[in-house]
Amino acid sequence: MADEGFRDPRLASLYDPLDPDRSDLDAYVRMAEEFGARRVLDIGCGTGVFALLLAGRGVDVVGVDPAEASLDVARGKAGSERVRWVLGDAGALPPLEVDMATMTANVAQEITDPWDWQETLRGAREALRPGGRLVFETRDPARRAWEEWNRDATYGVAEVPGVGAVESWIDLVEVALPLVTFRGTWVFAADGEVRTSESTLRFRERAEVEADLVARGFVVEGVRDAPDRPGREFVFVARRPDGPAPGAA
Repeated sequence: MADEGFRDPRLASLYDPLDPDRSDLDAYVRMAEEFGARRVLDIGCGTGVFALLLAGRGVDVVGVDPAEASLDVARGKAGSERVRWVLGDAGALPPLEVDMATMTANVAQEITDPWDWQETLRGAREALRPGGRLVFETRDPARRAWEEWNRDATYGVAEVPGVGAVESWIDLVEVALPLVTFRGTWVFAADGEVRTSESTLRFRERAEVEADLVARGFVVEGVRDAPDRPGREFVFVARRPDGPAPGAA
């Protein structure tokens, strides 16, 4: 189940204007080029920023997300007809054979339930062709990113076209590692409405993620640094080898 911030149409429409700098996606575009990926599955595609970046470069993209409001935003963008949008999650995909599967931004950490996480990895592996790669990032728990999640550090006001001024900030709710919960707040100046959404992220250690990937039949090719956030995140590159997944008949 996606968080309210992605399921609520009014909040989903704010995602892009309140976070306009998506230079974090540049590394994923470069990896698609590095691996010669012409077919890509974007897991947790949200409002479609990355999917549309790739589609604009002639890549055949499938974007999957459990939040219909976010997909509606994606579908309303220029060039959206070049992407196949799927409402759901990676554990229940139509038959695919892609060169690369991705989970950008916080997507991997938003999958907090262990069963859902295993199903996501299974679904990603099944969608990949032999030799295809799964690429995703997670924050390094040792960097304790949540210590910066407070109103003083995150407060901002943005003028959103067609909406007006919107105040927003984040408050830390609970740290119960490996889970961290925070609350986003948005205040709409036009009508005074206040909306909130709580989110929980799972902070997995590097060794845990590598073990999960191997258990699901991946070969971990490497763990890279996020170039826009050096020393703060792990970027995993895992390959689907030839042959059946572990436990397959």
